[in-house]
Amino acid sequence: MTPSLSGFPPSQIRRLVIKIGSALLVDPQGEVREAWLRTLVADVAARKQAGQQIIIVSSGAIALGARRLKLPKGGRGSLEDAQAAAATGQIALSQCWASLLHERGITAAQMLVTLDDLENRRRYLNASATLERLMALDVVPVVNENDSVATAEIRFGDNDRLAARIGQAARADAVVLLSDVDGLYSANPHVDANAMLIETIERIDARIAGMADGGSASGMGSGGMTSKIEAARIATGAGAHLAIISGKVDSPLSHWSDGGKGSIFLAAQARGARKGWLAGRLTVRGRIVVDAGAEAALRRGNSLLPAGVARIEGIFARGDVVDILAEDGRVIARGLIEYDSEEAARIAGKRSEDIATLLGHLPRSVLVHRDHMAMV
Repeated sequence: MTPSLSGFPPSQIRRLVIKIGSALLVDPQGEVREAWLRTLVADVAARKQAGQQIIIVSSGAIALGARRLKLPKGGRGSLEDAQAAAATGQIALSQCWASLLHERGITAAQMLVTLDDLENRRRYLNASATLERLMALDVVPVVNENDSVATAEIRFGDNDRLAARIGQAARADAVVLLSDVDGLYSANPHVDANAMLIETIERIDARIAGMADGGSASGMGSGGMTSKIEAARIATGAGAHLAIISGKVDSPLSHWSDGGKGSIFLAAQARGARKGWLAGRLTVRGRIVVDAGAEAALRRGNSLLPAGVARIEGIFARGDVVDILAEDGRVIARGLIEYDSEEAARIAGKRSEDIATLLGHLPRSVLVHRDHMAMV
């Protein structure tokens, strides 16, 4: 593991996001694992004392609420049950965090967000501003997805990716995911005794993505290694490191700092704020498939012209976010489209000088401008 980053020390990591999953925070009977949580809060307090700013992304509301409402299947039997459990459990979850942090002289703040809050540019900036102000006031924000209003179609679905997006919005230096495993392995360590821990990941390529296992070991949470690698893509693309470490030990942050195992995905060169937000989005309205020549032009920093487009997929309006794909299906870029889907389909593959005749009006010069595009 990279020695200078092991433990994400306050001297190097000014602002840190810590994500805690349901299986770590809530026991199988639906009660908070308070003794363990106190050790984590002690870690948080020590880091704050050393000058590190902390943001917590906490799961657990559905698991806590399901027990109080006596709902089957841990509150996940239906969307309505999950929403009711979340609404009930969130009160207990926030009270627990506020009480334990208060014992250490720390003020907690609750932030509940939906996928739309971070996919909509204006609301994303509002969330970013709120986080910045809370940091300035020396408060620890405790963030969770607002599952009481989220739908099956429009939600993060796991707090790994939420933590990465919150890290991006907060301009955090690093994100740490407390997990039921102590890092990324070459195979699932629960079933393969020969699986090897990958301590440092400099680039997320097909080999790294192929090591993921989508299952949640506890059955209580919603994320697996696949969601953690997707979170790492978002965080590292925003210029933040991301670590996966074990949360199954007491004082997990101290344990890691003292030499415990873990995996670190190293930050890539940070994009501009707007392009970082684009690249980290989880929803798009359409897909633009381009030929090899257009792919090469995009990688040189050019805008996307209609001539290089092989086909248009989806229904979208001007200004919507679309993915740009190579012919083999790889997503190579994401950007704001300058045409609606009907017009884009009409001019796909056409030369610029022919577009005015096809559309009957003076066209915009590009399909996606380079200033509104992020390579992924």
